[in-house]
Amino acid sequence: MMLLPTHHFRDIERKPEYLQPEKCVPPPHPSPVGTMWFIRDGCGIACAIVTWFLVLYAEFVVLFVMLIPSRDYVYSIINGIVFNLLAFLALASHCRAMLTDPGAVPKGNATKEFIESLQLKPGQVVYKCPKCCSIKPDRAHHCSVCKRCIRKMDHHCPWVNNCVGENNQKYFVLFTMYIALISLHALIMVGFHFLHCFEEDWTKCSSFSPPTTVILLILLCFEGLLFLIFTSVMFGTQVHSICTDETGIERLKRKHQPREHRSSWKSVKETFGGDFSLNWFNPFSGPCDPEPLSDRDWVRQAASLSETDNTETAEEQSEERKDEDSVEVTDE
Repeated sequence: MMLLPTHHFRDIERKPEYLQPEKCVPPPHPSPVGTMWFIRDGCGIACAIVTWFLVLYAEFVVLFVMLIPSRDYVYSIINGIVFNLLAFLALASHCRAMLTDPGAVPKGNATKEFIESLQLKPGQVVYKCPKCCSIKPDRAHHCSVCKRCIRKMDHHCPWVNNCVGENNQKYFVLFTMYIALISLHALIMVGFHFLHCFEEDWTKCSSFSPPTTVILLILLCFEGLLFLIFTSVMFGTQVHSICTDETGIERLKRKHQPREHRSSWKSVKETFGGDFSLNWFNPFSGPCDPEPLSDRDWVRQAASLSETDNTETAEEQSEERKDEDSVEVTDE
């Protein structure tokens, strides 16, 4: 029988022997509750450091070049409080997005004992990741950087050195929103400061020399414009993904595979943690706690008889194309 396109993406098997569970190392003991999640990736760590450096550079220019030398104390205090609050929330969101488990599937659970414990019935299938030897629940994808399968993985972002998935998408959305806001705020203040310095003596509008002041402001203007465009696009993309209940990978890989979608409002509430409140904008308040995976989450119904009748053939074809299951989207 002709195989469905879904066989090209995964190892689809109904019987434990076809999954080669003897090659899987038993999963390690669960980590203690509260264990910090951190990806040891050189590129991601460097990007995260650059992110903090750029935010702190903006802090330096805003405070020591524009606000502190200003003789309008009310203007300086109000803008200083607003900018520092937004910068704090941006960095807090960045830390939460980077250090939160995005929804990693238990590694190495595709063992013979575990598969047999599921007591698969005719017409049921389980999906195995050949890279981390895990049984994959629905909507999970493998990340070659994190080396784990991630539930509802949207993409791997080097700027937060982590995947954006089920558990940390809220923090990533807040991070992009607050970075866009401080970029816009900085650009507005740079514009007013230039106008003020053109009207006044340049030596009196900053504690630095005029050439140094101009260079610092131009660099901040370039940084703010670049990150305003970049984070605004990312923010819009993430909000669209949440409202349509479809991740970036699903748009690319499952375009022709129908799936039941949740309502937009339900998806938004689950991502941001309940009904609308100020906690939606709070990086210290998490999303709705996902329900623990049960046996039925590992097992899925075959799409057609061809999926169960051609089990061994599916293994052979999916082995040839197993790398396709690890395609990932980055926002580099």
